[in-house]
Amino acid sequence: MAVFKDAAALYECLGTLFDTVARDPELGPKLGGTGLILRFTYTDPDAQITVDTKSPPADKDRHFTIYHGACDLKPEVLMTMKADVGHTFWLGKVNLLWALARRQIVAEGPIPKIIKLLPIISPTYKMYPEILKKIGKADLISA
Repeated sequence: MAVFKDAAALYECLGTLFDTVARDPELGPKLGGTGLILRFTYTDPDAQITVDTKSPPADKDRHFTIYHGACDLKPEVLMTMKADVGHTFWLGKVNLLWALARRQIVAEGPIPKIIKLLPIISPTYKMYPEILKKIGKADLISA
């Protein structure tokens, strides 16, 4: 059975993760400083999260802007995967290079830039389980 029953459930969990990172005083500026437009395209259920670190965010409490669902921005980095793979990735249980080699995650864009994102995003692996607990989804940590 899929971790997320629908796109709304995915956005509740992964969207909250990205929102937390966008507001984080340490991680937010690091990811926001990359100057990239990143899109995470998920299947089963179908969903998209686009991270715009190029344009200044309208909300001054954020270091970048997040879009849920389709948007007109052209991503420089596109990461496509099943939602379950995305969930386990953000839990820190999926090695990106391994998943890329096995096509569990398909990356489009400059691979060196994608690899340079790993040290920036690695603190999210500890944040995500805490966020799931906070929003009442602790049962998904072991899913």
